[in-house]
Amino acid sequence: MLYQTARSLLFKFDAEDAHRLALGSLDFAQWSGVLPLLTSASPNAPVDLMGLRFPNPVGLAAGMDKNGDYIDSLAALGFGFVELGTVTPRPQPGNPHPRLFRVPQASAIINRMGFNNKGVDHLVARLQARREREPKRDCLVAANIGKNFDTPLENAADDYLICMRKVYAYSDYITVNVSSPNTKGLRKLQGENELDQLLHTLKAEQQKLADLHGRYVPFLVKIAPDLEDAAIAGVAELLLHHKIDGVIATNTTLSRTGVAEFTHGNETGGMSGVPLHARAVEVVRLLRHAVGLEYPIIGVGGIMSAASAQSTVDAGANLVQIYSGFVYRGPSLVREIVEQIK
Repeated sequence: MLYQTARSLLFKFDAEDAHRLALGSLDFAQWSGVLPLLTSASPNAPVDLMGLRFPNPVGLAAGMDKNGDYIDSLAALGFGFVELGTVTPRPQPGNPHPRLFRVPQASAIINRMGFNNKGVDHLVARLQARREREPKRDCLVAANIGKNFDTPLENAADDYLICMRKVYAYSDYITVNVSSPNTKGLRKLQGENELDQLLHTLKAEQQKLADLHGRYVPFLVKIAPDLEDAAIAGVAELLLHHKIDGVIATNTTLSRTGVAEFTHGNETGGMSGVPLHARAVEVVRLLRHAVGLEYPIIGVGGIMSAASAQSTVDAGANLVQIYSGFVYRGPSLVREIVEQIK
């Protein structure tokens, strides 16, 4: 009830302004000690995956906290893991405003943010500070990495390497984002030859970093829902061939099915929320069939309830992430899913 009241106020603002206001308010509540009084901890429901113990199977997807500025307050909401980013080697402003739109009639969000972030060094500083504050951490934290908008596609691997090297020591896992529709040409990195070369390069670097740090940090690849089924099978084959630790399915979609008739429904960018859910579940199902029973899959896309989280798990996901559901339902969704998911 409290969040629904806050949401009605926040939704009167521009979506990006509301985003900043909500996170700032959350951070103030955490700093002032009020946040624990407003939320309840999720039950302990550990999941062992990729050599990690996740306190529970519900994570926050990348995009909510791009720079690691709100790690503590978001972790306090009961998530088992929080994914930060997408972060790039150099700071960049992203695409022109406006670039974030709600479609409440469909419980959807459209964004064309364009990897706006303060750069990987800022994120690393935030992760370092968190480790100093809280050496023993319950909620796991991951870094989602990408390329700068002006880095030529043929040099994209260099940007991913820079980010991987810098976040490696401070991340529980790393996500390689090759599937955002809002950086020109980025999705071409999901092509067979491009992805093969990128995964070869990053896997070799991962092993070097593991030797250097004496610690193996898994990395996953986040893929688009708009890939053809045959292409998904090809991606799965490459993931297995290069022994990549897992896959996240899916990013936002270019489809406008379910929103085109509403205000903002035809804005340019990637769509998340309820209209994405069916395809995201289908991609998880296709991946599970292609990679076998043991391969780690994180399912994300249109999860707005325990039931939709369960359908994602039933399709083959080991863990789930929420984003639009968090915007529309608030922190109570985390506990609801943790309590009811099987």
